[in-house]
Amino acid sequence: MAKDQATARIFGVLFIITFVTSIPALWLFQPVLDDPAGYIAGGGNDTRIYLGALLELLLIIANVGTAVVLYPIVRRQSEIFSIAYVTARVMESVFIAAGILCVLAVVSLAQDDPTASSLAVSLAAIKDWTFLLGPGFVVGWGNGLILGWLMYTSRLVPRGMAMLGLVGGPLIILSGIGVLFGVFDAGGSVQAIATIPEFLWELSLGVYCAVKGFKRDAPILSQPVTVS
Repeated sequence: MAKDQATARIFGVLFIITFVTSIPALWLFQPVLDDPAGYIAGGGNDTRIYLGALLELLLIIANVGTAVVLYPIVRRQSEIFSIAYVTARVMESVFIAAGILCVLAVVSLAQDDPTASSLAVSLAAIKDWTFLLGPGFVVGWGNGLILGWLMYTSRLVPRGMAMLGLVGGPLIILSGIGVLFGVFDAGGSVQAIATIPEFLWELSLGVYCAVKGFKRDAPILSQPVTVS
């Protein structure tokens, strides 16, 4: 039980790290994303972009860490869904890594070929797509539906809290599909509103687990650990 509670707190801290890295990183990348052609022509602040890239690298570590740390516990509830959660987190991180490469490539263009404005715009567009398909779509499946279901059925956290994930996940997925087909604007009011339940779910989950750990009466905490 004590080991499981220690795992819960590590899991919670890692989830909080995903917030404190992803949000500042997106802000730091804005000069490249808002005007990539102007960035390479005007000699933007490369240090700012490098800092954003570093934060997103830490985000990848924290993302994968949440799934790896949690896996030995939630596999007692469902090994299939536990593996699915690890897979979703890895795939989300793949999209994030691709986005980092695109942003850094724009910085390289600013240094090597400031006239390649069309290429810079294309790289920024790819970065936008990685955000839509990763945090804007895969997250709905991984952190929303899969993790929400694992936490709801295992009762590791209050079920009312887990319902936020079960509601927020589909909203993230549907809004992402809407943006993909041009029904909604990327980053517009509809997508922003659809993100609120998922945002509250992930934030509350991280804080709850970091401060309180898992619910001590969760049935799976009394199950023996199987070593394979």
